[in-house]
Amino acid sequence: MGEQAPTGFRARLEHRRGLRLAWRVAVAVVGLAVMALGIVLIPYPGPGWLVVFAGLAILASEFEWAKQVLHYARGKYDAWTDWLGRQSLPVKVLVLAATALVVVATLWLLNAFWMVAGWVGLSEWTWLRSPLLG
Repeated sequence: MGEQAPTGFRARLEHRRGLRLAWRVAVAVVGLAVMALGIVLIPYPGPGWLVVFAGLAILASEFEWAKQVLHYARGKYDAWTDWLGRQSLPVKVLVLAATALVVVATLWLLNAFWMVAGWVGLSEWTWLRSPLLG
């Protein structure tokens, strides 16, 4: 009898080298894009770390190094949240204030405050304009 054709998506990928390479490139592009979005979202309220870990999980579906990074990052994240959970209220408030400062600085650098100032008629408040716009 002749050789049977591979069944299933993964089997077809392994059987066709060009398709396998294209798949790995697509996974890398999508995984890195999701991770980049997550990194941008980290200081803001919402699922920033969840998005970073989702991007790593996408990459880990094809790349061994990403599996190792995902395992390491989960451990560090768990250690950070455990540490923060054991801290006193003043330390927690300080961490919250530092996070808020990062959010405000990012919004200022991205010119969000100047844009909103224009909407509400505060264009004379030039200090709201990002220094990156020169």
